[in-house]
Amino acid sequence: MNMMKRLLLAFVMVAFAATAQAASDRLKPFLLSEVTSGDVAQVLSSVEQKLSEAGFDIVGSYSPYEGATILGVTSDALRSAAAQSEFGGYAVVQRVALTRLNGEVQVSYTNPTYMSHAYRMNSDLAEVTAALEQALGNAGAFGPDEGLTPEKVRKYHYMFGMPYFDDAIELAKHDSYEAAVAAVEKSLKETKGTSRAWRVDVPGKEETVFGVGMVKGKDGNKYADDPYIMSEIDFKDLRSTAHLPYEVLVSGNRVYTLPAEFRIAINFPDLKMMGSNSFMNIMETPDAVQELLTLGAGGKVETASFW
Repeated sequence: MNMMKRLLLAFVMVAFAATAQAASDRLKPFLLSEVTSGDVAQVLSSVEQKLSEAGFDIVGSYSPYEGATILGVTSDALRSAAAQSEFGGYAVVQRVALTRLNGEVQVSYTNPTYMSHAYRMNSDLAEVTAALEQALGNAGAFGPDEGLTPEKVRKYHYMFGMPYFDDAIELAKHDSYEAAVAAVEKSLKETKGTSRAWRVDVPGKEETVFGVGMVKGKDGNKYADDPYIMSEIDFKDLRSTAHLPYEVLVSGNRVYTLPAEFRIAINFPDLKMMGSNSFMNIMETPDAVQELLTLGAGGKVETASFW
């Protein structure tokens, strides 16, 4: 083999290795545990047992529509990481979903490492990812057709003019942290269309996260309705049910949530802007969600959208 051919071969091998490495470094928001034909109740019981044996605390559950159950889970490692990160409460609860589709049950969960970058944690939550994989298995990451690099996830926004993670919406302001938490607890019960899926207090900080379900029903605003929103955006063969529920974060005496333009796009980054199953079909969702969650936080309604 002459020198030119050797150099060309070396170049191709280096390029292939770089491409392979780049692909392996990419992250996706969800991890598949398994697809099984088992009974949903039995699968759920098995999942709960595996999580408990692995040291995870199940803090609540949410069933937004038929065939979908989401468990909120946390652990000492998650609580510790959240305590050491600004607004770490957004990631203190990871979500495990069971979705019944076409006679089978899909078991999946949020990818803690992806979420650590999405919510700009000081830790990559690799320990938590490994623990969930050990407990539930990892049959592959899914979500967008192509993953995103950690750097891209950490700085993510859908497109020019769309919000970033640090463009959080202040839903309400109260006299104190204690008053803010009490107001959210009370308002979520009283606001039609919202439900409290779980609550976790971040240790050592005045910070609490609520998992908030939004089911407006046939007579409510469909754009703030989890079943309707998911019917438009969650249409692939593997369902991203663990996208739900939304987070409402109390930090000090203020209550925040992430803009729907970011909160949806970070888990569905390849969702089209226009056409069928696109952002265009839920164009009114950011304002509708902000209004509903403002009421759920005990705040006054003033909507403003990035769309």
